[in-house]
Amino acid sequence: MHLSKNDPVMARIIAEVGPVKITPRPERFQALARAIIFQQLAGAAATAIYNRFVALYSEDGFPKPAQVIATSIERLRSAGLSEKKALYIRDLAGHIRDGTLNFHRFPQMNDDEIIADLTRVKGIGRWTAEMFLMFNLGRPDVMPADDLGVQNAVKKAYRMRERPKRKRLMKLAERWRPYRSAAAWYLWQSTNTLLPTTPSQSKPSATRRAKPATKMPRKV
Repeated sequence: MHLSKNDPVMARIIAEVGPVKITPRPERFQALARAIIFQQLAGAAATAIYNRFVALYSEDGFPKPAQVIATSIERLRSAGLSEKKALYIRDLAGHIRDGTLNFHRFPQMNDDEIIADLTRVKGIGRWTAEMFLMFNLGRPDVMPADDLGVQNAVKKAYRMRERPKRKRLMKLAERWRPYRSAAAWYLWQSTNTLLPTTPSQSKPSATRRAKPATKMPRKV
């Protein structure tokens, strides 16, 4: 395997964790709206607000962008959303409706182009875009160098005195190309960091009981 061959530290992590398991999820609008809702909130509180948001649309399941646009800010806030997040989700829906954010174009775009496209939407930053690339589009060479979970895992695995900043981490990650998404996944697993999940996806099972799981930091 490329990662094991090029990096003995990564090889030890891979031997402990086992095969990489990243299954791309089909959600697009839902994944991004959920990411906005979960920003800067504890998991239980964010899940409750997310469920109330979906419940606004009765039996329709997760709403379409047009349904969200037709919903007043006051009604969105009744689900527990802040005014800012309600506006962010409306802005996301508007970009999709108007075609300025077109998921069908993404297969023809590189990672940086997609990040630039997504971060034009209010409330979506680089970290959210990188998670979308990894877990929804299945892009194999994404390096979320600003993620605190990745930084902490690198600090521990490579016995650094402090968390590596983006520049240092990106330099280290050159040895993992073109599989930096898998490398990031292994780093999260090495510290039992919970990965982003959707309501329809069960939480990762605990494969190692020695360390408590920690929530993945949300950078936006």
